[in-house]
Amino acid sequence: MRRGKTFVVSGPSGVGKSTVLQALLDRRKDIYFSVSATTRQPRAGEIDGVHYHFLDVDTFQQWIADDQFLEYAEYVGNFYGTPKRFVDAAMDEGRDVILDIEVQGAIQVAAKRPGTVRIFIAPPSWAELERRLIGRKTDSIEKIQKRLVRAKVEFQTAHTYEYFVINDTVEEAVRELEAIMTAEHCKPQERMEIISGK
Repeated sequence: MRRGKTFVVSGPSGVGKSTVLQALLDRRKDIYFSVSATTRQPRAGEIDGVHYHFLDVDTFQQWIADDQFLEYAEYVGNFYGTPKRFVDAAMDEGRDVILDIEVQGAIQVAAKRPGTVRIFIAPPSWAELERRLIGRKTDSIEKIQKRLVRAKVEFQTAHTYEYFVINDTVEEAVRELEAIMTAEHCKPQERMEIISGK
């Protein structure tokens, strides 16, 4: 049985990553979407192991000491990280794994796992990104401006990714993600192993 691959998806806030990834997961039940661990308190309706793996700070620190994360970071006073064991278990089952993480986390994962495939999702234009951020009606104008500044910084790292997807329409972005995942499993190294029976 083929082993699954790890796909990291990054992109600026407001680009529509969550919408695109949800549409992909609705179409493909053979994909495992990585659930992050966090030290923040659960919000109303959040379920442990579904939305996040909720850990106390001491447990999270112990997991760091035991090298149990592919990547982790502190954000606004809480820790967030990608546990290795769930990713490895899914890959061993032959399932592809998707990690929705920001640029710094993507660098950490790629350093630990050179076979990781990184995909950057971008807006069709800066004007469209601004329109989407305003349209969400969740942030102040000041916060939107900060998100746009951060987006420009993230965009400068896009050339280091293996693939670049423009989210003009969700359907087209999902088609491109599926095409990338298929292409990655058609590489000679993987196909030759199947033929040789390794």
